[in-house]
Amino acid sequence: MVRTCKEHVSLPEARKIILEAVREAGFPEVARIPAEEGLGFLLAEDVLSRRNVPHYAASAVDGFALKSAETGRATPATVVRLPQDRFLWVNTGGPLPDWCDSVVMVEDTAMAENGDLLISKALPPGANVRPVGEDVMKGQVIAHWGERVDPPMIALLLGAGIGEIPVFRLPRCLFIPTGDEIFPVSEWLETEEEPKGKVPETNSALIKGIFKEWGLDLDIHPVLPDAPDLIKEKLKAAAERYDLVLIGAGTAKGKRDHTADVIASEGEILFRWVRMKPGRPALFGRIEKTLVFGIPGFPMSAAVAAWSLVAPATFAMSGVPVGGMEPEEILRRALRAREELRCEMMLPHSSPAGTEEWLRVKAVEVGGRKTFWILSSGASTMGSMHEADGYVLLPSEKVECPKGTGVNVWFKRTVPWSSRALFQGSDDPAFTRIVTPVRKKGADLAIRSVGSLGGLAALARGEGHLAACHLLDGKTGRYNDAFIEDLSNGDSWVRKLLYYREQGFLVAKGNPMGLSRIEDLAEKRIRIVNRQAGAGTRILLDWFLLEAGLDRSKIAGYATQAMTHLDAASRVASGVVDAALGIRAAADAFGLDFVTMAWEPFELVIPEKYLEHPGVRAVLESIRDPEWRSGVEAMGGYRWPD
Repeated sequence: MVRTCKEHVSLPEARKIILEAVREAGFPEVARIPAEEGLGFLLAEDVLSRRNVPHYAASAVDGFALKSAETGRATPATVVRLPQDRFLWVNTGGPLPDWCDSVVMVEDTAMAENGDLLISKALPPGANVRPVGEDVMKGQVIAHWGERVDPPMIALLLGAGIGEIPVFRLPRCLFIPTGDEIFPVSEWLETEEEPKGKVPETNSALIKGIFKEWGLDLDIHPVLPDAPDLIKEKLKAAAERYDLVLIGAGTAKGKRDHTADVIASEGEILFRWVRMKPGRPALFGRIEKTLVFGIPGFPMSAAVAAWSLVAPATFAMSGVPVGGMEPEEILRRALRAREELRCEMMLPHSSPAGTEEWLRVKAVEVGGRKTFWILSSGASTMGSMHEADGYVLLPSEKVECPKGTGVNVWFKRTVPWSSRALFQGSDDPAFTRIVTPVRKKGADLAIRSVGSLGGLAALARGEGHLAACHLLDGKTGRYNDAFIEDLSNGDSWVRKLLYYREQGFLVAKGNPMGLSRIEDLAEKRIRIVNRQAGAGTRILLDWFLLEAGLDRSKIAGYATQAMTHLDAASRVASGVVDAALGIRAAADAFGLDFVTMAWEPFELVIPEKYLEHPGVRAVLESIRDPEWRSGVEAMGGYRWPD
């Protein structure tokens, strides 16, 4: 049974419990290590120099060592001549003879035919000479407690005669992935058929990478099944060797979630469940002096548990004085954020009351305003973690955030504010490939698929640099004209026909439902997935239904929405639905059959004022890129305009 422990704790309360446990375990510990091996460690004491640096009077230049008094009358017009026994050549860093007190630069001299030195500049005593202890004096404090050892410090320490340094020992850390449903990445990469119900164990790479960013090593245990006795055995052995152990998954309250019981059977649980989203099922305990974290299995949950909970523990164990730090500073260090900026929300957002919420965000500057939108928030979504420029942690009291709300964003990568263009518009797999040629031209492109109508509306609101659309006007049979005229508000928008796309029904291999015309949707009760409101593909479907005299409410799945062509294709491929209207490229990507219904123009729309924006200019140049065009042609279902 799990012993009584605190549940549903806030992040501040969780950090307090963690830091108290670190202190009670006797951390941080001090060790003495060779200075040359100290990179990344924190000094546990002040370090005093054992030697003067330099330890002799050294020349600061290439030139001639001599007595300064003998140069007193030297000028370019009245040079001073010294015989050969009154000067000595020295290289930079070379020692001065005891009878010399200065060095004249070679540029301020000439050599007479008989070997005498001709000097054209008077020198004061000590000119161009590094005195003993100029850099460091014996007994001087050269490095202070708490400073992180870096390459310049190592060089200084060695030069000052310090061969061994006192540092805070880094904790020995282990990650134990568990779960019947996961299997090693090595097997995943080699398998030809992806087994249903099994997923590759990628959290080890994720958490190990985070630890590496912190300057810590993390050992990885082989994957363990959901077998409590085996997990208990391995955890007990790990607690004897490691200072900190992370157990991956098994932290919730399902039938196969054993982490809490296992930790409690060998030690104690200090808290369980944290009021943050994602990452709520995280837990923390200890087995004697070994700290143990239960990390949720979903990637984003695992990452935020590491940043929010594990980081304060490892920092404190490594000697970082986190007890006196602001929570925001701890998180900034945990994220290894490059910068923190205040940006505006592009869309309103509702956050659960009483819970701190992590958001993955993508940012851009439009019209002089730095703004961001929230990426897919699923705890298992790895794609949005990779795509994110940075993260926001909304405090528990911030429940409703209207559009335009300013919040602090921790950026993990540098955003090219001046050269990144924001595309909002129709989803298109071929257009997403243009990002690479754009970047090769020194610019950047952020793509937000909001549908054709959504893209034009974004331009009208001043929330994008360019859009794309394929909107059929059912009254005229023409594409895009009426919509652009209605939404441009009299502004000048430039249109560029990029290509024609083949639209049709995506169906399973062999077209088992025999779909060949729009009427089949109703007559054969074919289940479909639709696109979101405002998508050009949805508007095309509505036009087909209207022309055929079909009632939309009678079409199975009409109200079900997919946000992209590939999303729709994946649902057909998995058998969730029978068909979806979309482009041929999506069908080909999933090995589906395709029933052609139309060829539609795919147009770029750009406000004239943004034509010289570096990102927009790079897009317009990239659509002529031979490599990109070749890739589009290879996808199938695209046709260039005449």
